[in-house]
Amino acid sequence: MKATVTLVACRDRAQARRIARALVGERLAACVNVVPGMTSVYRWKGKVEEAREVLLVIKSRPGRSKRLGDRIRELHDYSVPEVVTMPVVSGSADYLRWVRESTR
Repeated sequence: MKATVTLVACRDRAQARRIARALVGERLAACVNVVPGMTSVYRWKGKVEEAREVLLVIKSRPGRSKRLGDRIRELHDYSVPEVVTMPVVSGSADYLRWVRESTR
């Protein structure tokens, strides 16, 4: 496994951009896509809720996963932020090399 993709839902674009810039600046992520306009439906404290959120799609590498998750939880204002990391099974060799080099 040469890379990972982590998904994080954020309250708004300002929070999403702040987290994205910190992760890239600290080399925990090679790239973070900030995707506005997401609607989340979820169960919270026994009720079904619905909220407009912004999705972060974070590209990194396996060796950064723990620190990446810890840093997201430090920066995020949700009491239980979504931090879901998935392995990249295959991808462009040049892109995966760039991800590795950008997160050193």
